[in-house]
Amino acid sequence: MKPALSARSVLGSFLALLLVAPLVMPPFYVTLLNYIGLYALVALGLVLLTGVGGLTSFGQAAFVGLGAYTTAVLTTATELPAWLAWAGGSPWLALFVGLAFTATVAFVLGSLTLRLSGHYLPLGTIAWGISLYFLFGTLETLGGHTGLTGIPPIAIFGYELTDGSQIFYLIWAFLLLAVFTTQNLLDSREGRAIRALKGGMVMAEAMGVDTARARMVIFVIAALHACASGWLYAHMQRFVNPTPFGLHIGIEYLFMAVVGGAGQVWGALLGAGVITIAKQWLQDILPRIFGQSGNFEVIFFGLMMIIILQRAREGLWPLFARFVPVKATQRTLDAAAEPLPRKPLPARGDVILEAKDVTRKFGGLVANNAMSLTVKAGEILALIGPNGAGKSTMFNQISGVDTPTSGEVLFLGRPVAGRGSRAIARMGMSRTFQHVKLLPTMSVLENVAIGAHMRGDKGVFPAAWRMDRAEEARLLNEAARQIERVGLAEHMFDAAGSLALGQQRILEIARALAADPCLLLLDEPAAGLRFKEKQALAELLRKLRGEGMGILLVEHDMDFVMGLVDRVVVMEFGQKIAEGLPEEVQQNPAVLEAYLGGVE
Repeated sequence: MKPALSARSVLGSFLALLLVAPLVMPPFYVTLLNYIGLYALVALGLVLLTGVGGLTSFGQAAFVGLGAYTTAVLTTATELPAWLAWAGGSPWLALFVGLAFTATVAFVLGSLTLRLSGHYLPLGTIAWGISLYFLFGTLETLGGHTGLTGIPPIAIFGYELTDGSQIFYLIWAFLLLAVFTTQNLLDSREGRAIRALKGGMVMAEAMGVDTARARMVIFVIAALHACASGWLYAHMQRFVNPTPFGLHIGIEYLFMAVVGGAGQVWGALLGAGVITIAKQWLQDILPRIFGQSGNFEVIFFGLMMIIILQRAREGLWPLFARFVPVKATQRTLDAAAEPLPRKPLPARGDVILEAKDVTRKFGGLVANNAMSLTVKAGEILALIGPNGAGKSTMFNQISGVDTPTSGEVLFLGRPVAGRGSRAIARMGMSRTFQHVKLLPTMSVLENVAIGAHMRGDKGVFPAAWRMDRAEEARLLNEAARQIERVGLAEHMFDAAGSLALGQQRILEIARALAADPCLLLLDEPAAGLRFKEKQALAELLRKLRGEGMGILLVEHDMDFVMGLVDRVVVMEFGQKIAEGLPEEVQQNPAVLEAYLGGVE
C-alpha cells in the first residue's frame, strides 16, 4: 500500500508543474492546457450547482457567452452609450461589467427557473440556454453568426498577453482562485447550508436554512465562473461567434463535471482534462479507424457517460484518489472559541405550545380533525396512536412544514400557522424526522453544525475568503458540545452515513439541540435503538426536561413512552380520543380498543 501524501505536497507538486509547463511544452499542448483551464472554470461552477446543490443546468455555455460578448463589445465598439463609455476599451473594466451583467441576468433567470423542480428545472435551463444562444447570433451589434473580431489582448501593468503561453498563467490563476474560494465556501456555515439542499428542503428549512437563497447563491456563483471563463476565452481567441455557446457545449460542460466527480471541487479539473484530451485524441484517431470524417467522438462520449453513470456515479475522482492517496485533514476544534449565546428558556410550567382545533384536509381526506394539545416548559408530552392516525401530519402543522386548513397554532404566545418552518425554527422550535434526514457523506460534526446555522450570520463573501473563521470555530464547538451531550463523541469525525440507524437518530437530536430550542419535536426517536441506547436517550430527555425544555414526542414503543413522559395525547383517525397521565391513558377503554389491543 502506497503511503498517503499530504495535501500540501500534492498541491505544491501540481503548482510546480503548472509553472514550468509553458516553458517546456510545445505551443499545441499549452493551448490544450489553456482550454482545460477555461472548461474547468465552468465545470467548477457546475460542481457547486449540480454536484453539491443538486440543481441540474444545461445552460452554462450561455453564461460563458455573456462574459465573452460583453468584453468583445466593450473593447471593440467605437461608440458606446454615455453611461457605459467609462468601460470602453479596457478588458479589466469589461470584466467588471460582464460579471455585474451576468449576475443580474442569472438572478432574473434563477428567479424564474429555480422555482421549478424535478425534470422541469433542467428543461427550464435548456429553454433559456437556447434563447441566449440564438440571441447572440441574431443581434447585429454582436456581429450575428459571423461574430466580432479585433478583440484586444489583456494587459497586465502594460504587458500584453498576446499568445497562449502568456495568458496561460492568468487562466490558471483564475481557476485556482475559484477552486480556493469554492473550497472555503463549502467549508463554512454557508457551505453547509448549500450542501443541506441535497438532504431535502424540509430538513434544511427546519434547521433555519433559507433554501431559496441558497439555491440562488450557487446559481449566480456558477454563472459568474462561466462569465469569467468567457472573458478569458474572448481575449485568448481575440474573436467570438455564437458557436462555442450553444446547448451542445452546455451539455459537454455538465459531462465534464459528472465524469470528474460532480461532488468534488478538484473533480472539475479532472473531468475537464479527461474530456478535452480524450476529445482531441478521438478526433485524430477515430476518422482513421472508420475511414471517414465525422463526429464519432460524440458517440464515444455518449457510451462513456452511460458506463460512468452505471459503474462510477461518483465520477473518476475517487478512482484517481486511490492511485494518489492524500492524507485526509481532520477538522480541528478551537477550545478557546467563545461559546455561542443562548436564549433564555421560558419559566417551568409556562405553556409554550398550544394547538387549538387544528384541522387539515387533503381533498376529501381529513388527516387532522379539530386536534388540540398543549406543551409546557419542562414537560414531555407524548403523542401516540396507530399507524395512519395523523401524528406526523400534526407534527407538520405545528412545525410549519404544512398549514392547517383551519384552527390555530400558538408558539410562545404568537400565532405561527402558515409562517413556515424556517421562521418557526428561529423562534426556538426544533425537530427530528420519522425518516432520518442526514447528509451521509458529511461528518457527524458537520451534520450537527447545520443545526446551528441560524446562530451565525457570516455570508458568502466572508466564507469564500476565510473571514468567518472566528464564527466558524464557535459553531463547530457548539456542534461538538451537543455531540458529546448525546454520547456520540467517539464518532464526531466519522461520516454520518457510516453510523447505525439508532445512532443516526441520536445524531438528529444533537442537530436539533444545536439550534438552541426551547421546544423539541421528536418523531419516533427510539426507533432502531437497542435497550441500552433507549435508556441513554431517556436519560438525556429527562435531563433536557430538567433544564426547562418542552418536548413533544411521537413514539410507538409504549414501554419507552410510559416510563418517561408526563402526559399523553392519543389520536385515532386524525382526532384526539384521550388525554391524561400515562397510567390513566393505559386504563382508558377507548385507547385499549384503538391502540393497545382492545378490552378483554
